[in-house]
Amino acid sequence: MESKWVVYGKKADFKAVGEAFNIDQVTARVIRNRDIIEYEDIHMYLNGTLSDCHEPLLMADMDKGCKIIRDKIAQEKHIRIISDYDVDGVMSNYILLKGLVEAGAHVSYEIPDRMLDGYGINQRIIRDAYEDGVDTIITCDNGIAAFSAIELGKELGMTIVVTDHHEVPYEVDEDGNKVHMLVPADAVIDIKREDCKYPFKGLCGAVVAYKFIRHLYNIMNISWVDENKYLEMVAIATQCDVMDLIDENRIYVKQGLKLLTNTDNLGLRALLEVNQLKGKVLSSYHLGFVIGPCINATGRLESAKRGLELLLCENYDDALGMAEELKQLNMTRKDMTNKGVEEAISTVNSVGEVDDVLVVYMPNLHESLAGIVAGRIRENFYRPVFVITDSEGDIIKGSGRSIEGYHMFDALTECKDLLLKFGGHELAAGFSLEKRNLDAFRERLLEKSKLTKEQLIPVVRIDVPMPVSYITPRLVEELALLEPFGKANEKPTFAQAGLGIKSARFIGNEGRFIKILFQDESGYIIEGVDFNANKFIECIKMWFSDEECDKMLSGLPNEIKLDVAYYPDVNEFNGRCTLQIKPVLYRKSES
Repeated sequence: MESKWVVYGKKADFKAVGEAFNIDQVTARVIRNRDIIEYEDIHMYLNGTLSDCHEPLLMADMDKGCKIIRDKIAQEKHIRIISDYDVDGVMSNYILLKGLVEAGAHVSYEIPDRMLDGYGINQRIIRDAYEDGVDTIITCDNGIAAFSAIELGKELGMTIVVTDHHEVPYEVDEDGNKVHMLVPADAVIDIKREDCKYPFKGLCGAVVAYKFIRHLYNIMNISWVDENKYLEMVAIATQCDVMDLIDENRIYVKQGLKLLTNTDNLGLRALLEVNQLKGKVLSSYHLGFVIGPCINATGRLESAKRGLELLLCENYDDALGMAEELKQLNMTRKDMTNKGVEEAISTVNSVGEVDDVLVVYMPNLHESLAGIVAGRIRENFYRPVFVITDSEGDIIKGSGRSIEGYHMFDALTECKDLLLKFGGHELAAGFSLEKRNLDAFRERLLEKSKLTKEQLIPVVRIDVPMPVSYITPRLVEELALLEPFGKANEKPTFAQAGLGIKSARFIGNEGRFIKILFQDESGYIIEGVDFNANKFIECIKMWFSDEECDKMLSGLPNEIKLDVAYYPDVNEFNGRCTLQIKPVLYRKSES
C-alpha cells in the first residue's frame, strides 16, 4: 500500500529541554512530537505519579451522584450496576461492585447480552431490575444515550445515576449549531458533558468508575488504604478501550503494568499463567493483545459475565480453569475473525473501485466480530469501515472503525433518521438499522463524506531522521522511559535514507524471519530483524531484481539501497548485548 513519509517539524529548544531533564535531544524531540510542551507537562510525562492525577470532584454531577449512592447505602436500598459487555465495561463493573460492597451497599450487577440486548442499558434490563426490587441503578461505560430506558426507569420510580465517557448525543439546530441532550437521570457523570470542568476528556469508563468510588469513599469518610487499589483494572480498560496514553491515562497504565506482574487478583494472575506471562516484564501490548482479548471473548461469544466472574473468583484452581476457558474462547474468536477478514477483503475487492467509505454487509458473520473485522479492513484499505451483520428479523447491526480525519460519531449522526440506535466516538461506533435502509445508509455516508485523496493515503510519521550510527545503549534505555506506548503516545519511529545491505539470511521456524545487516555510506554496520521475511523478499525483488536479491542473500556486493524506518533496540543473547534496529517500513531509496 502506498504511504506518505512525513517528518515531524515541531520546534522547541531541544538542547534546553535535554539539559533540564537529563535526556538526549532525540528523546526531547520525541516528547515534543507528542505535543508535550510545558516543563510541568514534561515532568508529568516522564515522572508523573498518582498524586498528579485530577480530582474526581471536578466532574459535573460527581458530588451529586456520590451523595445519592451514599444515602441509598444508608437506607439499605438495592443498587444495581449496569455495564457494557466489553473490557472497559467489565472492569468498570468490577470497580463499582467491589467498591460498593466494601462501602456496605446492598448491590447486584447486570451486563447486557451482546446478541439479545445489544449495547448498553435497555427497557428489558430496567423492567427486570424493577421486578427484582431494585431501587437504584448506576450505569458504567454506558447510559449517556439511553433515553428510552432511563425514561422508563424514572416512570417506575427508580433512581438512576449514569457514569459514562462516550459522546453526549446532540441535534443540529437551524443555524448548524450542536445542541447536546442529557438523559433524564438523577445524576449524569460524563466527562464529555459541555459543562464538565474536568480538565482531561480522554478517560475510559473504568476510570470514571474509579473516580466515583474514590469520591464516594471521601464523602463517607472511608479510608482509601491501598493507593494502588483497582489500578490493574484501570490500566487494562484504558489500553483496551484505545484511550490516549497521555496525561493521567499514562500514569494509570504505567502503574497498573507494574502491579499486574504480582497482582493479588486471582483471576488476572490465572490469565497471566495460562498465557505464559507469569513473572515476565509486561507491556501495553500484553494488555491490548493478550489479557484484554481473553476477557473480551466472553462478551463476544458467550456472556461477559464470565469475565467478571473470573475477576471475582476467590479460589485459584477455579480461576485457572476459568482462565483456560477464556483463552480457548479467544482462540476460537481469532479463527472466526480471520475467516471473516478474508471474506470481507474478497467482498471489497469484488466490487472493483474501492469507495472512500466502506460499508461491508456480511450477513453470516457473528455480529460480535463486526468491530474487529472492521478494524482489520481499515488497516488493509485505509478507509473508514462499517461492517454490518444480520441480527433479528429485519434488523441488522453494524460496527465501525475510522481513520484520521473522519469522525465516525458525527457521520452516524448525519444518518440518524435511518438508524434505530447508535453510539460511539471519533474512531469507533456501533449502530443498528432496518435492512431495507442499508443501501440508503451506504449512499448517505458516501454523499456526506468529505475525505480527500490525501486523507486516504496512510501517513508514516518520522520522529527523527537519525543515522543508525547515532544509536547507543543509553539512548535505547532512555527511549524506554517513554513507555507505555499506545494511542497518542505511539512508539517512536526513526529513519535513515540510503542504507545498503551487506547481507541477509533467513532465521526462525521455517525461515519466517530474516536477519539483515544494514550498512551506511561510512561502512557502519547494524543488525536488524524483520519478522515477515516473505514480504521483505517480495519488496526487494520488486524494487530491484531477483539477481540483486540473490546477491544480498549470498552476502555479495549489491545495488540495494533502502530508506528504512525503524526503532532502536538492544539484543541480549547469552549475556552479550548488541545494538540492533527493528525495521518498521522500507521504501526504495531515490538517493
